[in-house]
Amino acid sequence: MPKTAPRHINIIGHQNPDTDSICSALAYAWLKNGGSFTGLYEARRAGHVNRETKFALQHFGVDAPRLCTDISPQIKDIDIRTQPGIQGEMSVRAAWNLMREVEIDTLCITDESDELQGLITIKDIADANMELLDTGVLAAANTPLTNLLETLDAELLVGDKDARITKGNICIGTSPEIMEELVKPGDLVLVSNRYETQMCAIDCGAAALIVCCGSAVPRTIVARAKEKGCYILTTPYDTYAASRLVTTAAPVRHFMRTNRLLKFSVNTPVEDAQKVMASVRHRYFPILDENGKYCGVISRRNLLNVHRKQVILVDHNERTQAVDGLEQAEILEIIDHHRIGSLETIGPVYFRNVPVGCTATILYQMYKEQGVTPTKQVAGLLLSAILSDTLMFRSPTSTLLDEATAKALAELAGEDIPVYAEQMFEAGADLTGRDAEDVFRSDFKAFSRGDVKFGVGQSIYMTDNSRAAAEALVRPFLPEASRREGLPLIFYMFTDMKTQSTDLMVFGFDAEEIVRDAFHVEVKDGMAVLPGVVSRKKQLIPPLLAALQAHQE
Repeated sequence: MPKTAPRHINIIGHQNPDTDSICSALAYAWLKNGGSFTGLYEARRAGHVNRETKFALQHFGVDAPRLCTDISPQIKDIDIRTQPGIQGEMSVRAAWNLMREVEIDTLCITDESDELQGLITIKDIADANMELLDTGVLAAANTPLTNLLETLDAELLVGDKDARITKGNICIGTSPEIMEELVKPGDLVLVSNRYETQMCAIDCGAAALIVCCGSAVPRTIVARAKEKGCYILTTPYDTYAASRLVTTAAPVRHFMRTNRLLKFSVNTPVEDAQKVMASVRHRYFPILDENGKYCGVISRRNLLNVHRKQVILVDHNERTQAVDGLEQAEILEIIDHHRIGSLETIGPVYFRNVPVGCTATILYQMYKEQGVTPTKQVAGLLLSAILSDTLMFRSPTSTLLDEATAKALAELAGEDIPVYAEQMFEAGADLTGRDAEDVFRSDFKAFSRGDVKFGVGQSIYMTDNSRAAAEALVRPFLPEASRREGLPLIFYMFTDMKTQSTDLMVFGFDAEEIVRDAFHVEVKDGMAVLPGVVSRKKQLIPPLLAALQAHQE
């Protein structure tokens, strides 16, 4: 039966995550899992953890969520057929019987550790059976004698059942006159119940005698075989049937495919697998688990039943800010505090959008509604998110509810708000060891207005020196950032928390004119000074959108 593994529901924020995006995902997972960070609901992150967020996580002893940059369906999201691997020593006949029993035309050969060794198909078995002149196949394959006993339903009268066939050809004994020229030392000879034929085969140096039709073997033949070191097997099959079956005792490892195996990992995107499958005529393909071990097979038919990844979005609801592959996922919930963007869902979802300064504020209300008190760790995460998003209540997006929530969380977390906030903001503004790309991506989001796409980043600084150093790093990187992100317009906010102002760096065609129209300020050397502007969501985005719309008309 196909394998249906337990599937996690990912709770994830926007790309280039900030503190609210990370901490809200963790806090919501804790609530959904009934008081644990681990369980059916898993917090994920869509990008690098910035220094401010890293400080908050370390301060409260919480690990960062696992990275997730693409939620397109993977092989793990389809029904994998958990057909066990077979050992390389299995006979071809046993493999053929297994294929018919489980109705599959491909078997995977594995070792004791489930490492994939090769595979064998029904075509490979058919090809092997058509090699009618290959009378040395059992020796070439170093065939275990147990395979021969099993294949022919035979009984071993003389010899060691743990032995292997290492030399000689397969012969059929007819008359002694012919056998004297036909049988060579080391050969395996199929004989009937004729005493003379049996004795002649032994005297010619046969390594093994297969007596057909279940015929009794005289004691003198047994004694002669022991003397000459010749094995004797008896099979109920007649000579014709035994001769047809005997070569199928060879182990599958002798015929298995090992070169350029087409296999997939459970993490392989379904789209990539489809392209490979379309280029070959194979029916079944081996699948390797997270540790590279064989875990089953899939066919093209399995790809018709893809289970979409299930996600809950926090701190965003715009497609341009979401992880790749979102259109192929099933969105279950959206918890956000931003404007409603262009995101579409395939069905109704739980959508909670509240005009507050932070997603964490909404989550704390959900905790209260469910009668749940967050732990010190969770309270600290929620507090960090609120302080970050509201700039410690200085942002115009901050509400009285944000401030009251932060005070309640600070008490649960045992933190002094001004002291902790300053530590967190200073950690975020530290430029030691950082490059331009790291600073640029610390909090960057993409937006759209009609056919125009643009990006807005923001960094917050406590001193003039750190802000100026960050500006010097980012300025030469903007052209490269525009190319990489595929955004013709980029606006970057360098916000001074103490003076409550922003240096807005701009890049792109008509960017300076758009800023002049939006804020009625002059742009000098690609920079505009915006006194009193500290909020991207409430003070920067709305005027920019209005100016962009005017330029499109």
